[in-house]
Amino acid sequence: MARGKTAAAKLGALGLVTALAACGPDPNATPNLENFTAKQIYERGEYELEVGNPRRPNTALKYFSEVERLYPYSQWAKRALIMEAYAQHRAKKYEEARASAQRFLDTYPGDEDAAYAAYLLALSYYDQIDEVGRDQGLTFQALQALRDVIENYPDSEYAHSAMLKFDLAFDHLAGKEMEIGRYYLKRGDYTAAINRFRVVVEQFQTTTHTPEALERLVEAYLALGITDQAQTAAAILGHNFQSSPFYQDAYNLLEKKGLKPEAKGDGWLAKVYRQVIQGKWL
Repeated sequence: MARGKTAAAKLGALGLVTALAACGPDPNATPNLENFTAKQIYERGEYELEVGNPRRPNTALKYFSEVERLYPYSQWAKRALIMEAYAQHRAKKYEEARASAQRFLDTYPGDEDAAYAAYLLALSYYDQIDEVGRDQGLTFQALQALRDVIENYPDSEYAHSAMLKFDLAFDHLAGKEMEIGRYYLKRGDYTAAINRFRVVVEQFQTTTHTPEALERLVEAYLALGITDQAQTAAAILGHNFQSSPFYQDAYNLLEKKGLKPEAKGDGWLAKVYRQVIQGKWL
């Protein structure tokens, strides 16, 4: 978390560094901080996080936790708790970061840093989403936590970033459906593939995966001989994504069968066509 530091604060932290160095020969040992003020201990934690050991957030965590232990009801304890969450997230201790952020929200729900605590909690889920093939439970949790930031703190500086990350996480879920759908399509399990691509078209229409999902539906339905659905999928694709290479692929597949993109029949894709193209939400 970005917090401005005055020269006096830096000097205070450096003074504590010097004082602590005289307490014993082992610089890694947890020092006795009972003779220091909450402000001094807190500033030492900030110093360790940003200057002393910026690549070792665990060092700073010792000081922030000591502020809470020695001065549990002070303003410095409140500030130390949010910095604990930040340092834990920086150390990739995501479960601990979530716990600290949630504790802050439970204890100080109306505080000015509550929005940041909620954002940190969301990030602790979001930053674990690193590849499409992983379990999607974390993605759903990230989406919910990001939604909480957007809805509960719409005017905060974190709302815009939460919106961007929400869209990326949403796209990630669609990507998982596409990955599984392509697997089934390759194996010739067309019904299972259609079910996955249908999820993308119906539930993830705003993601980047929708054009491919429609083209894959054309492939799968043509393979099953269900031409009405294939033509309708291509019609939706052509109307919304005519410049996409996936539309040209779908058009070519239909042309080989003597068909063309057009809405036909009364299947689920015809309903999507009426809703998306004609605006008939019935």
